[in-house]
Amino acid sequence: PVLVDFYSTTCGPCRMLAPTIDKLARQYEGRAEVLKVNVDRLPQLAGRYGIQGVPSVLFFQNGEEVGRLVGLRSQDAYSDVLDRLIGANDAT
Repeated sequence: PVLVDFYSTTCGPCRMLAPTIDKLARQYEGRAEVLKVNVDRLPQLAGRYGIQGVPSVLFFQNGEEVGRLVGLRSQDAYSDVLDRLIGANDAT
């Protein structure tokens, strides 16, 4: 599974989410990829995924988007999705 955090450096909620994303990257190391995309630097990529607002966290499984959380959420909200996706991987 892959978690991608679409963010902007000028976005307050994005700055608040950054430590959570860093913590998730450490927590899921070796089991999931955790990536960050600065929408100001890569607007074409943000457009490709229809990012309307930040922070937007997209989840991918086997190259396909399987989930999306928009706005600031708790760490548990992101962990729940990753745990479910890792469990789906273990079942295959």
